[in-house]
Amino acid sequence: MVRFRAQGVRLDQAVAEACGVSRSRAQEWIAQGRVQVGERVVEKAAYRLKGEEVLVLPPEETPFVLPEELDIPVLYEDEDLLVLNKPAGLLTHPAPGVYSGTVVNALLGRYFPPVEAKRPELVRPGIVHRLDKDTSGVMVVAKHGGALEALARAFRDRLVMKRYLAITEGHPREGALIAPIGRHPVERHKMHVGGIAPRYAETEFRILATAGPLALVEARPHTGRTHQIRVHLKHLKAPILGDAVYGRESPHIPRQALHAYELRFPHPRTGRILEFQAPVPMDMVQAWEALGGRWPEGLEREGYREAAGS
Repeated sequence: MVRFRAQGVRLDQAVAEACGVSRSRAQEWIAQGRVQVGERVVEKAAYRLKGEEVLVLPPEETPFVLPEELDIPVLYEDEDLLVLNKPAGLLTHPAPGVYSGTVVNALLGRYFPPVEAKRPELVRPGIVHRLDKDTSGVMVVAKHGGALEALARAFRDRLVMKRYLAITEGHPREGALIAPIGRHPVERHKMHVGGIAPRYAETEFRILATAGPLALVEARPHTGRTHQIRVHLKHLKAPILGDAVYGRESPHIPRQALHAYELRFPHPRTGRILEFQAPVPMDMVQAWEALGGRWPEGLEREGYREAAGS
């Protein structure tokens, strides 16, 4: 059972975000009468919420996390780690009601044994950090416990450089933003500057190009809070294009236009600094150009040149 409140978003989008499932899975539950808005069952996925309490009753499912063949490009691999270019639309690890179609499913069988668990959402072999479902880009995965511990320590000690690219509706203030992030006090599927039990969060922003009221922004998060870049950009009144949770949907791109472009970290065994870039997906490039933007030189795009790690 999941309870939450939301306002101004479609019912299927809100259910998907609150339950950590795909929108198609949320639409199935809505059609099955498993979602109540206020005190009535609503079977219209496009219903736009007005702040009511939503109750979701997910079906009971067998908690297996099984291997799957998923197309996730590998940028680099050695005996200790993998560096992946995660496509948009893919969860990093299982979530309640979603036990397939995740990065973890792709890792099982090939790098880790299949898993049966009472709480599949806690099955996260090798996962050092995660990207939101609709955020694309570079991420590192540990192949064994020693590498996992060393990489987790590097993230914790802020020895990792993360560089993201985003298209924003508005021009955010450049420079470092320090604004603690906690759970939204009403819409529990959201995070919020301030909010409940806020934790220190710092992101550095730089505008790379503009197209009228829009901007192509570089974001360097120095902490790793949930939805950090999305929340900080909303706070700066420049939400990410296509972000239905913290901004609004866009006809130009079916997801938030956010891409993890570069990752730099010390190798868990040798300490040597590794640096990887994931080319910017064409959906972001096409959205930017359709809105009148010119792509800056030096930023790698899919289909132009292969990414390489050093």
